[in-house]
Amino acid sequence: MNAKEAYAAKPWLKHYPEGVVDTVDIPLISVPDLFDQVAEKYAGKTALIFYGKKISYANLKELIHRFAGALADLGVKKGDTVALYLLNCPQYVIAYFAALKVGAKVTPISPVYTSHEIKHQLQDSDATIVVCQDILYDNVEKTGLAMKHVILTSIADYLPMFKKLLGKGALGKVYSEMRIPTPDERKQAGLLQFQELIKKYPPRPPQVAIDPMKDIAALPYTGGTTGLPKAAILTHANMVALQAQVRTFWPFFEEGNEVVMAFLPFFHIYGQVVVMLSSLSQGFTMVLFTTPDIDDILSAMERYQASAFYGVPTMFEYLKEYEKTDRVNWKRLKLIACGADTLHESTVEAWERRTGAKIFEGYGMTETTAVSHGSPIHRPKRGSFGVPLPGVKAAIIEHEGTKFLPPGEIGELILNGPNIMQGYWKREEETREALIDIDGEKWLRTGDLVSMDEEGYFHFFDRKRDLIKYKGYSVFARHVEEVLYKHPQIKAAGVVGVPDPKVGQMIKAYVVLESEARGKVSEEEIINFCKENLAHYKVPKIIEFRGELPKTDVGKVSRRELREEGEER
Repeated sequence: MNAKEAYAAKPWLKHYPEGVVDTVDIPLISVPDLFDQVAEKYAGKTALIFYGKKISYANLKELIHRFAGALADLGVKKGDTVALYLLNCPQYVIAYFAALKVGAKVTPISPVYTSHEIKHQLQDSDATIVVCQDILYDNVEKTGLAMKHVILTSIADYLPMFKKLLGKGALGKVYSEMRIPTPDERKQAGLLQFQELIKKYPPRPPQVAIDPMKDIAALPYTGGTTGLPKAAILTHANMVALQAQVRTFWPFFEEGNEVVMAFLPFFHIYGQVVVMLSSLSQGFTMVLFTTPDIDDILSAMERYQASAFYGVPTMFEYLKEYEKTDRVNWKRLKLIACGADTLHESTVEAWERRTGAKIFEGYGMTETTAVSHGSPIHRPKRGSFGVPLPGVKAAIIEHEGTKFLPPGEIGELILNGPNIMQGYWKREEETREALIDIDGEKWLRTGDLVSMDEEGYFHFFDRKRDLIKYKGYSVFARHVEEVLYKHPQIKAAGVVGVPDPKVGQMIKAYVVLESEARGKVSEEEIINFCKENLAHYKVPKIIEFRGELPKTDVGKVSRRELREEGEER
């Protein structure tokens, strides 16, 4: 069997849970039509819980239809782009599905973006309307762009006891630091009010024909290795396919009968597709959090008997030591999933000791509509992000060519399936580089260095751009970080290659020490620790202590920012 045949044989199918098959029945339907079907079936069930405020599926459908009518009357038509510059809240869900209902596409904007980044996304995506949190409006105003319409909304609109909530917790802090436009300013700038539009329009949206295979549902932006972020083109068919694939792979979820914690930000593909869309396309109850306040989340998990918890590595790293983590019976949950970054072994070990529950790793990208791999529920493998979802083909090729590499060898992960994006918005060259043709099939080059073992489980090594070349050796930044995280006094670490004319790239580690170790643990001690645990060429030559490390929107250490700092110096 040659290398290509080894992947075509799909060895991972032998390790699928009982009853899970590789074929997926994907309905040819749009995202809003899929939601409408579910909302009709589970009309009386609770769709959203927002700090105690409950919204049923019937009520949510009515709100979506009202806002869709408003958007249509404001001139939003099929093919237009509606930008969502919102924190997690019911209005996010309403605006998202309403925009899709009238045939528009959504582009979600990160609430932590600067006005410069917002301006780029609004212009690049051709957005004509932005639905904006009132506390974030200043940043839209600073872009200087003349939008067709800006619709403002307040967190207060769907809170049961706003003043009581405002007095405590992260939400109060967020509000106290931000300015809300006054009624006069709103009038002068021609700003519209979300709630007024909801009240004004009846729940009778226009009938718009959507071709799921061709029509775009979302333009989520993904961080570029260089330059500005670019948008992945995701059709309705991409999103509906992913829901069908996940449902096939995790058949233990009971439609209309699960409770999911929704604190991952919806602007990010993980929160948007794995949490929001998966929940609302299966009749689940979603408990919404505007800010990921740990105490609020843990209390809600017990109060509402959560059955699924989706997190990122930093969340589990924090929870494994948090004093109140034991308030939740984690073994009762049907699924505890982790994605968006590499889960360090030290975190997994400490978590399992603390809770007795397993974390199931997955893998995906914005370009794969959030997911391509997951860990089989009956047979996860530590250090692996699992196996391809039903309907996904995966293989490993040379990271600088297209030759297939045999199992066990490290190369670039390529993917094929119904959930793979159509390309990058307005980026023909980047699309040609990412979507390649091999023997008449379209494959996505992920840019990730991965290997597949003999059983068909996949193992992550690094991003292609994070590979460090030292004296001709290839050094995976993640391997060095894994060792650093095993040091009892290291809280966080980020490893990058710094250009050096003699050796190619010098290995540099940015380290955050535990508070009690600061000023007591030296650079030399860290280097010696690495020498004991790493091959000589992998040992960092430079250690820089920091109070904190730059993070991405979903809380992973931003190696790109660290690398740029090192290069500037």
